[in-house]
Amino acid sequence: MKLKYLTVVCCGVLLAGLSGCLKSKLLDQNPQTSISDATYWHTVNDLKLYANNFYQKLPSYIGVWGTMGPYSEEDNTDNMVYGQYNSRLNGENTIPASGGGWAYGDWANIRDVNYFLANYTKVTEPFNSIATYVGEAYFFRAYFYFSKLKSFGNLPWINKPLTTNDTSYLMATVLARNIIVDSILSDLTKASAMLLPKGNAEPMRIYKEFAQGFKSRVALYEGTWEKYHKNDPFGVPGQDGTQFLQIAANAADSVINSGKFALDNVGKPDGYWSLFNQNDYSGSKEVMFWRSYSYEDLITQHWNQYSSAGANRGVTKSLVDAYLCKDGQPIATSPLYKGDDSLSLVVENRDPRLDQTIYTPGDIIFSAATYPTGQALVFKYPALDAGGETRNITGYQLYKGHSLDYNQAFDVNQDGITGLIFMRYAEVLLNAAEAKAELGTITQDDLDKTINLLRDRVSMPHLILGSIVTDPNWKFPSLSPVINEIRRERRVELACEGYRFDDIMRWAAAPQLIVGWKPLGAKWNQWATVLTTMKVGKDVYLNPQGYIEPFQKVATMPNGYQFNIKRDYLLPIPTRELTLNGNLNQNPGW
Repeated sequence: MKLKYLTVVCCGVLLAGLSGCLKSKLLDQNPQTSISDATYWHTVNDLKLYANNFYQKLPSYIGVWGTMGPYSEEDNTDNMVYGQYNSRLNGENTIPASGGGWAYGDWANIRDVNYFLANYTKVTEPFNSIATYVGEAYFFRAYFYFSKLKSFGNLPWINKPLTTNDTSYLMATVLARNIIVDSILSDLTKASAMLLPKGNAEPMRIYKEFAQGFKSRVALYEGTWEKYHKNDPFGVPGQDGTQFLQIAANAADSVINSGKFALDNVGKPDGYWSLFNQNDYSGSKEVMFWRSYSYEDLITQHWNQYSSAGANRGVTKSLVDAYLCKDGQPIATSPLYKGDDSLSLVVENRDPRLDQTIYTPGDIIFSAATYPTGQALVFKYPALDAGGETRNITGYQLYKGHSLDYNQAFDVNQDGITGLIFMRYAEVLLNAAEAKAELGTITQDDLDKTINLLRDRVSMPHLILGSIVTDPNWKFPSLSPVINEIRRERRVELACEGYRFDDIMRWAAAPQLIVGWKPLGAKWNQWATVLTTMKVGKDVYLNPQGYIEPFQKVATMPNGYQFNIKRDYLLPIPTRELTLNGNLNQNPGW
């Protein structure tokens, strides 16, 4: 059997761990057409080169335009909106005839891992010299399967390499999602046992504690999914998620107790904001895994130019309202809240992460050292009147993730090299706190080791278990105060980093957050005298209270988003796949 895709071009850069980044060159091997099982699977290096291919499958944003990279991955949530309303949130998805993420070609990444796992034993080197690459393979199979689980729920578990003519694939039996998650977690357990710990692993490769952190993510997702979907068509009969919540807590604790990680920039001015615009995270104690870009290797991204304006997106009033005041109280009860009449007032006396997440007057867009005039370019008002991909659509313009380097945004090729973060230690802390709160076992000591460390970074009051101020605007009033506040903390700490959609899905939270929701932005009147070319009712639309309402004239959502809670939590299986495999059942509601 020929290995058609074995030779790997690593695009100049793969992933990096805490201690460095990988700047790879083309891999020197036999030509693709001459590689076969007979000439491969002999050395440790063969396994390493094959495993390199898996890293390419992680997000890169290389060659992608019109996006702020990972900081625009929430334009399908209540945190951020895009210029075109989201059809899935509005219940407009339809069943595709083919493709849709389920077709044979969509399983290629899993097939590649299975091929590795079926052949690595042919290498006769001692196992301890190849274990790390086997561990990587198990990690990536878990990673790829987790992505499919989030889209489709129940899945076939395929653990051997298949060909296009393999009838076992065509007639694969679908297993309940909790069984799939058991297998994903088993792969991550194997990976953690085989991978070297941080500090001993090669700096450019996956390591033990990162796999454990990812395990906490997977287990928390499934544990809360089963708990909150227990009484709807998407739940698992007889399961309430408890076992997975305990696994999530244990996995997160293992990372915390390793003592190898900490939060960056604690107590530093703008320390939260400055975490997200670094070119090199090799010295970070918080960034657990990231992708590096390189001018030298011609591997760059283009999101820096859009983060200076709006990328046809905007942060929502819903997210802005979630930030507490500096006294630790919500805006509904705190005497420190100054209202919404201007951006400056919105952030006054609020959690500093708000001011470091959205642009406010006086923020530096480009530094004097790089801006052509020799003077810094300073933000005055949002790019509501800009065109196409450069406009902002809510008045709340995202500042998080923006680099002050003008050259990264507007050099001749508009090439950026700001690093791409895949996991922060902050997420692990949040996973630990949420899992224990859901289990009902959380203590003040747990909060002090997790949530309150995040608050310490920005000098916010601690969350005290016995004295949580009731928020009349809690999104989940039927749940305990501590769960509401941990969910709030997760929302503001991880804002616009790509977590929110998964959170809404696993919490079964569409009724509270999406159904009937009309996205709003800032109050328009603060810019009426400077954006005089924009006409209300033509160029900008307002609700009765004067807040920007970007989708007011969308004919299909006059009453807000119409997400179908009996159908839209999962994607449909294409009709062609249902025809080919009689063992498949369509997902609920489709």
